Amino acid sequence: MTLPVPLWFIQLVAPLVALVVVLGLHRALQRLLTRLFPRDRGAPVLGRVIRAGQRPVRFALAMATLLAILPEYEFSRNVNELLSRSLGLAFIGGLGWALAAKLQAVFDTYLEQAGANEAAVDRRRRRTKLTVFRRLTTVSVLAVTAGFMLMTIPVVRTVGLSLFASAGVAGIIVGLAARPTIANLIAGIQIAVTQPIRIGDEVIVEGEFGCIEEITATYIVIRVWDERRMVVPLGYFLEKPFQNWTRESTRMLGTVLLYVDYGVPVAELRTALKDILKRTPLWDGCVWNLQVTDLKERCMEVRILVSARDSGAAFDLRCHIREEMIRFIAERHPGAFPRLRAEVPPLSSASSV
Repeated sequence: MTLPVPLWFIQLVAPLVALVVVLGLHRALQRLLTRLFPRDRGAPVLGRVIRAGQRPVRFALAMATLLAILPEYEFSRNVNELLSRSLGLAFIGGLGWALAAKLQAVFDTYLEQAGANEAAVDRRRRRTKLTVFRRLTTVSVLAVTAGFMLMTIPVVRTVGLSLFASAGVAGIIVGLAARPTIANLIAGIQIAVTQPIRIGDEVIVEGEFGCIEEITATYIVIRVWDERRMVVPLGYFLEKPFQNWTRESTRMLGTVLLYVDYGVPVAELRTALKDILKRTPLWDGCVWNLQVTDLKERCMEVRILVSARDSGAAFDLRCHIREEMIRFIAERHPGAFPRLRAEVPPLSSASSV
């Protein structure tokens, strides 16, 4: 003779069994899809999307399962309403979390593939677009998810409907309050499309030289040359002028000015410069020149023009040329540095007496 199973035991075990069954089916389906669409063979995007966001998907399935079996329990009206609303909020949040994770996986896959067979400028251009749209997509999904979660609460829904009903003054107030955020979001889309700057670009902003390190949905992080970080709103780059040193190419031209005596042989300086450039890997082999660009009262100005692969190499190359040219002049023509000339008139016979 079998003993009857207590009702409380069934109500306790039933949710656990349902969760085990649902999560087990999800795990089996996950393994099947993973084998059908492997990342390393023909399906990098779909394979990564399948693998991404497994935790939020399981969380959302668990909340949906509990929400489905909730009517089978005889709770009081207040408890039932509280549980159903809580599970519904958790379910919506899990869905939004999973969707954001899978969309991020799509962008991350293309970010990893960006630039495999492209030039440096094209790679940075594509990376900037993908990064900006990835952040905007994530923010949009999370905002919509939060909106749906709030609309499930009766008080918030009533307030929202009343605001829509009186959208005149309220709309103006909300629009003015959200203007900076909305302006930065629109600026982010404009920057992603027109790309006046890209990740990795070297710029001068507010008199500071730095590299674009990160582009978010509302601001840009610039790594300054001394490792400081400058945070600038997105709208700044659409409203104020700035210098972009790597807009079309990373190659830079650098100048070195020498002030030497009129008697120095310029041809020998030009030959010495050519030898210096051949011995250093900092020069990219494209541009070099040495010219007398100005004549001053006590010396002449010699300008050296060279090219390098990027701004860092250009700075190091300029310093290297200064050191080597000073050494060459000091060894070969020590009297060629700027001198102060003075003509002393001969002493008269009267003064000599």
